[in-house]
Amino acid sequence: MNPADQEFLSRAINLAKENVASGGGPFGAVLVMDGKVIAGLANQVVCNHDPTAHAEIQTIRLASDVLKTFDLTGAVLYSSCEPCPMCLGAIYWSRISRVVYASNRNDAADAGFRDALLYREISLEPGNRSISFEQIDVPEMGQEFTDWKHSSLKMKY
Repeated sequence: MNPADQEFLSRAINLAKENVASGGGPFGAVLVMDGKVIAGLANQVVCNHDPTAHAEIQTIRLASDVLKTFDLTGAVLYSSCEPCPMCLGAIYWSRISRVVYASNRNDAADAGFRDALLYREISLEPGNRSISFEQIDVPEMGQEFTDWKHSSLKMKY
Protein backbone atom coordinates (compact mmCIF):
# COMPACT_ATOMS: atom_id res chain seq x y z
CA MET A 1 0.00 0.00 0.00
CA ASN A 2 1.37 3.39 -0.88
CA PRO A 3 1.34 6.16 1.75
CA ALA A 4 -1.32 8.20 -0.09
CA ASP A 5 -3.69 5.21 -0.14
CA GLN A 6 -3.17 4.72 3.57
CA GLU A 7 -3.74 8.41 4.30
CA PHE A 8 -6.97 8.69 2.30
CA LEU A 9 -8.31 5.36 3.58
CA SER A 10 -7.62 6.50 7.15
CA ARG A 11 -9.60 9.67 6.43
CA ALA A 12 -12.56 7.57 5.29
CA ILE A 13 -12.34 5.41 8.42
CA ASN A 14 -12.15 8.51 10.64
CA LEU A 15 -15.31 9.88 8.98
CA ALA A 16 -17.01 6.58 9.81
CA LYS A 17 -15.81 6.64 13.42
CA GLU A 18 -16.95 10.25 13.90
CA ASN A 19 -20.31 9.32 12.43
CA VAL A 20 -20.74 6.42 14.86
CA ALA A 21 -19.89 8.75 17.75
CA SER A 22 -22.74 11.05 16.68
CA GLY A 23 -25.28 8.24 16.20
CA GLY A 24 -24.78 7.51 12.49
CA GLY A 25 -23.68 4.43 10.59
CA PRO A 26 -20.10 3.10 10.55
CA PHE A 27 -19.24 4.04 6.97
CA GLY A 28 -17.14 6.81 5.46
CA ALA A 29 -15.85 7.57 1.99
CA VAL A 30 -13.40 9.99 0.36
CA LEU A 31 -13.13 10.68 -3.36
CA VAL A 32 -9.73 11.79 -4.67
CA MET A 33 -8.79 13.09 -8.10
CA ASP A 34 -5.19 13.83 -9.06
CA GLY A 35 -4.12 13.43 -5.43
CA LYS A 36 -6.62 16.02 -4.17
CA VAL A 37 -9.65 15.29 -1.98
CA ILE A 38 -12.75 16.37 -3.89
CA ALA A 39 -15.34 15.11 -1.41
CA GLY A 40 -15.62 13.05 1.74
CA LEU A 41 -18.70 12.15 3.73
CA ALA A 42 -20.02 9.63 6.19
CA ASN A 43 -23.16 7.54 5.95
CA GLN A 44 -26.25 9.76 6.32
CA VAL A 45 -28.98 7.11 6.25
CA VAL A 46 -30.19 7.75 9.81
CA CYS A 47 -29.88 11.54 9.95
CA ASN A 48 -31.45 12.04 6.49
CA HIS A 49 -34.05 9.27 6.85
CA ASP A 50 -32.80 8.10 3.46
CA PRO A 51 -31.87 4.45 2.86
CA THR A 52 -29.81 5.49 -0.18
CA ALA A 53 -27.64 8.00 1.71
CA HIS A 54 -24.66 5.67 1.99
CA ALA A 55 -21.25 7.27 2.41
CA GLU A 56 -20.14 6.29 -1.08
CA ILE A 57 -23.33 7.56 -2.73
CA GLN A 58 -23.24 10.85 -0.83
CA THR A 59 -19.55 11.31 -1.65
CA ILE A 60 -20.14 10.59 -5.35
CA ARG A 61 -23.04 13.07 -5.39
CA LEU A 62 -20.96 15.78 -3.75
CA ALA A 63 -17.91 15.16 -5.95
CA SER A 64 -20.07 15.24 -9.09
CA ASP A 65 -21.57 18.53 -7.96
CA VAL A 66 -18.15 20.03 -7.15
CA LEU A 67 -16.68 18.90 -10.47
CA LYS A 68 -19.90 19.62 -12.44
CA THR A 69 -19.81 16.23 -14.15
CA PHE A 70 -21.28 12.76 -13.78
CA ASP A 71 -18.13 11.21 -15.26
CA LEU A 72 -15.58 10.63 -12.52
CA THR A 73 -13.04 8.84 -14.70
CA GLY A 74 -9.64 9.07 -13.05
CA ALA A 75 -11.06 9.32 -9.53
CA VAL A 76 -10.20 7.00 -6.66
CA LEU A 77 -12.85 6.24 -4.07
CA TYR A 78 -11.61 5.33 -0.61
CA SER A 79 -14.23 3.59 1.51
CA SER A 80 -14.09 2.40 5.08
CA CYS A 81 -15.86 -0.78 3.94
CA GLU A 82 -16.32 -2.77 0.74
CA PRO A 83 -19.15 -1.02 -1.12
CA CYS A 84 -22.58 -2.64 -1.06
CA PRO A 85 -24.33 -3.56 -4.34
CA MET A 86 -26.13 -0.20 -4.52
CA CYS A 87 -22.89 1.70 -4.08
CA LEU A 88 -21.11 -0.64 -6.47
CA GLY A 89 -23.67 0.29 -9.12
CA ALA A 90 -23.10 4.01 -8.48
CA ILE A 91 -19.34 3.47 -8.74
CA TYR A 92 -19.71 1.86 -12.15
CA TRP A 93 -22.26 4.45 -13.38
CA SER A 94 -19.93 7.30 -12.36
CA ARG A 95 -16.92 5.60 -14.01
CA ILE A 96 -14.70 5.86 -10.94
CA SER A 97 -11.37 4.31 -11.93
CA ARG A 98 -10.33 2.68 -8.68
CA VAL A 99 -11.79 1.73 -5.30
CA VAL A 100 -9.74 1.15 -2.15
CA TYR A 101 -11.51 -0.18 0.94
CA ALA A 102 -10.66 -1.44 4.42
CA SER A 103 -13.31 -3.70 5.99
CA ASN A 104 -15.18 -6.16 3.79
CA ARG A 105 -18.76 -7.42 3.38
CA ASN A 106 -18.21 -10.12 6.01
CA ASP A 107 -17.16 -7.50 8.55
CA ALA A 108 -20.34 -5.57 7.72
CA ALA A 109 -22.42 -8.74 8.16
CA ASP A 110 -20.80 -9.41 11.53
CA ALA A 111 -21.89 -5.91 12.57
CA GLY A 112 -25.49 -6.63 11.50
CA PHE A 113 -25.61 -5.21 7.96
CA ARG A 114 -27.41 -7.07 5.15
CA ASP A 115 -24.89 -6.74 2.33
CA ALA A 116 -24.60 -10.52 1.88
CA LEU A 117 -28.37 -10.79 1.29
CA LEU A 118 -28.21 -8.06 -1.35
CA TYR A 119 -25.26 -9.70 -3.12
CA ARG A 120 -27.25 -12.98 -3.26
CA GLU A 121 -30.50 -11.36 -4.38
CA ILE A 122 -28.97 -9.31 -7.19
CA SER A 123 -27.66 -12.44 -8.88
CA LEU A 124 -31.11 -14.06 -8.98
CA GLU A 125 -33.62 -13.80 -11.80
CA PRO A 126 -36.30 -11.23 -10.86
CA GLY A 127 -38.94 -13.93 -10.33
CA ASN A 128 -36.74 -15.72 -7.78
CA ARG A 129 -36.03 -12.76 -5.50
CA SER A 130 -37.51 -12.39 -2.02
CA ILE A 131 -39.21 -9.14 -3.10
CA SER A 132 -41.81 -9.58 -5.83
CA PHE A 133 -40.76 -8.22 -9.24
CA GLU A 134 -43.30 -8.30 -12.04
CA GLN A 135 -42.96 -6.97 -15.58
CA ILE A 136 -46.25 -5.83 -17.13
CA ASP A 137 -46.70 -5.05 -20.81
CA VAL A 138 -48.47 -1.75 -21.49
CA PRO A 139 -49.03 -0.17 -24.91
CA GLU A 140 -46.59 2.71 -24.38
CA MET A 141 -43.75 0.61 -22.98
CA GLY A 142 -40.42 1.21 -24.64
CA GLN A 143 -41.46 4.51 -26.21
CA GLU A 144 -39.16 6.40 -23.86
CA PHE A 145 -36.20 4.45 -25.27
CA THR A 146 -37.28 5.15 -28.85
CA ASP A 147 -37.57 8.84 -27.94
CA TRP A 148 -34.11 8.71 -26.35
CA LYS A 149 -32.52 7.09 -29.41
CA HIS A 150 -33.87 9.87 -31.64
CA SER A 151 -33.38 12.80 -29.26
CA SER A 152 -31.03 15.56 -30.33
CA LEU A 153 -30.78 16.63 -26.67
CA LYS A 154 -29.36 13.39 -25.25
CA MET A 155 -25.96 13.24 -23.66
CA LYS A 156 -24.50 9.77 -23.55
CA TYR A 157 -23.76 8.37 -20.15
